[in-house]
Amino acid sequence: MALMLFSFEVDNYDEWKQLFDSDPAGRKSLAKGHRISRSVDNPNEIFLSVEYASADDARTVLARLQDAGVFQRFQPRLGPAITEIAEETTY
Repeated sequence: MALMLFSFEVDNYDEWKQLFDSDPAGRKSLAKGHRISRSVDNPNEIFLSVEYASADDARTVLARLQDAGVFQRFQPRLGPAITEIAEETTY
């Protein structure tokens, strides 16, 4: 399993979410799911994690995002970073 991680600070969450939901890079064809978190103190600060079966799938979507010009419209503050889970624990 691989994760693609991002952090954004946007001017308008609804505008960002509309672009995300439109799936310009075909994320839904390869991703297994995603998690969006928003800062309690600044709801325009977004943390995004998208899960993929493999790092290669994540790289494919990342290339599509770059080709679609998504990062020119919404510049990530952190990422994109493709990671693999090193440890997972539930309490």
